[in-house]
Amino acid sequence: MASQKDKMLAGELYLADDPELAAAYAKAQAILARFNATRGDHVDMLTAHLSELVDHLGEGAIVKPSLRCDYGFNISIGARSFLNYDCVLLDCNRITIGEEAQIAPGVHIYTATHPLDAATRRSGLECAQPVTIGDGVWLGGRTVVCPGVTIGENTVVGAGSVVVHDLPANVLAVGSPCRPIRDL
Repeated sequence: MASQKDKMLAGELYLADDPELAAAYAKAQAILARFNATRGDHVDMLTAHLSELVDHLGEGAIVKPSLRCDYGFNISIGARSFLNYDCVLLDCNRITIGEEAQIAPGVHIYTATHPLDAATRRSGLECAQPVTIGDGVWLGGRTVVCPGVTIGENTVVGAGSVVVHDLPANVLAVGSPCRPIRDL
């Protein structure tokens, strides 16, 4: 029988209050508390905390405090990527950030979602879909990326956009819902 964690990562309905997931969440929150309490100029300490938290932290990647996430182990950040202050990465499924991505302040990336059926939702079941941010992507400040979205390489997403559908590579996209407005 599949564990709740296995169901979560498979995009199936799962119970988030499962003891294994609760323990993983508690561990991540302890690491985040240390990370978020570390001074920004203590780069080695910040990197050490992030390396303990995330699945992959590419060489030269920088993440500014504060950061919020659920588990950390579902996050991969590519080499030379930059995540600015106050990002939220709800990583109930994989969040893959490519190399040399620029993530502006206050960006939220969500994998978590909930059933539309009220009775199922009230039962405590939820689900999650992976998010992929391609190499060289720039997400403007306060952008929200919704569950299941893939953003193609080198795409620029304007500040305040809400990305609910995949975006192709090499476009400028803006709005809520976010739409490509021109090729780059």
